[in-house]
Amino acid sequence: MSLQQELGALAVDIAQEAGALARRRREQGVSIAASKSALADIVTEADREVENLIRDRIAAARPGDGFLGEESAADEGSTGITWVVDPIDGTVNYAYGIPSYAVSIAAVSGRPEPRTWQALAGVVHAPALGELFHVVRGEGAWVGGQRLQVNGVLNPAGSLLGTGFGYDPATHAAQLELLGRVMPLARDIRRIGAASLDLAYVAAGRLDGYFERGLHPWDHAAGVLLVEEAGGVAAGAPGGAPTREMTIAGNAELVARLSAIIFADTHEDNATTPAAG
Repeated sequence: MSLQQELGALAVDIAQEAGALARRRREQGVSIAASKSALADIVTEADREVENLIRDRIAAARPGDGFLGEESAADEGSTGITWVVDPIDGTVNYAYGIPSYAVSIAAVSGRPEPRTWQALAGVVHAPALGELFHVVRGEGAWVGGQRLQVNGVLNPAGSLLGTGFGYDPATHAAQLELLGRVMPLARDIRRIGAASLDLAYVAAGRLDGYFERGLHPWDHAAGVLLVEEAGGVAAGAPGGAPTREMTIAGNAELVARLSAIIFADTHEDNATTPAAG
């Protein structure tokens, strides 16, 4: 078994245990622990408990690996492998009893920086929906025993697109303006509320594409590898990897079209800036 296969198998085992814990805690009732970047950006006691479980299981199985989690400080470790974890992606859904939440776990080679790492394996597990998306680099993306494939042909009726909105009210006007510019490409928009599931759904062909500003590394680490191993593309700024500035996913043609719209102002600024000389 290769290293990435071992990492993938461990990720699946831990995600199943973590998902079961998250679901039990949801059934028992949710306790809000705090707000984060904004009043709407909450963390539950279950987020912290599930992340602690994941971190403990990884430390027991692979001491020395690094860890980057939503609810705890980064630890680079000593092995060159970093685990990037969102214990409950879609916390607001979780708190309200909406089943679209997921445990997202990725194992990456390198520092906890998405511009430089290489994702090796990942899992997006939606325990309330009974689905586990899993991926190992070079071996395709899967849900259960079904291999995933992004939608490769643009629909004449337009693309079904997923997106999300940040918790800071100050960002909403710009996000809605961007949505208006993207709409000519869309047959409709879906706002699921969990970036890891959006990306898994792109990999599964349930969404044609996805775009969102403001994602953290733990939001997209596993989902981006799912998209790539399902034959798709995930990008940030033109020519770059997904970042806080932007994450775009879909087939290559759709990503290029979305990028041209999303970064149109950047292209125009560059075109009108005098060359140095």
